[in-house]
Amino acid sequence: MLTRLAHAAKRHWKYPEAWIARWRDALTVAPAFVERHPVRCAVRDGRVLGFYAISGAGAVRDLEHFWVLPAHMGRGVGARLFADAVGTLRPDGARQLRIASDPFAVGFYRRMGAHLVSEVPSTPRGRTLPLLVFELEPARGRRI
Repeated sequence: MLTRLAHAAKRHWKYPEAWIARWRDALTVAPAFVERHPVRCAVRDGRVLGFYAISGAGAVRDLEHFWVLPAHMGRGVGARLFADAVGTLRPDGARQLRIASDPFAVGFYRRMGAHLVSEVPSTPRGRTLPLLVFELEPARGRRI
């Protein structure tokens, strides 16, 4: 189910099917992955509308997956998922979320408060992805 959602979201941007085939492994969310990483879903009426997955430990984490069904893009699902990720990471000690973003999603992440820091290699050969960073403020606690 999550893999189909990831493929549908990626196809929304009209990438060539040959590229989608090359990205099959990167777009696959296997049960073993879900067992090892936090994965959270946005669900309405029993249907998954989007999801994200986080990897890493300590102060720096990576956004491994972040997908929203095309019919629900631009309707607040992604913003709510991103807020959930931030709300989950802050009390867990994370201070920074790294995001190797699809170029079409950069505007979304910038609206969420991430900033562009560099690029990372991708496929096909010669393609790069924008690398963004979202700085998490420490969770506010009561002082005693």
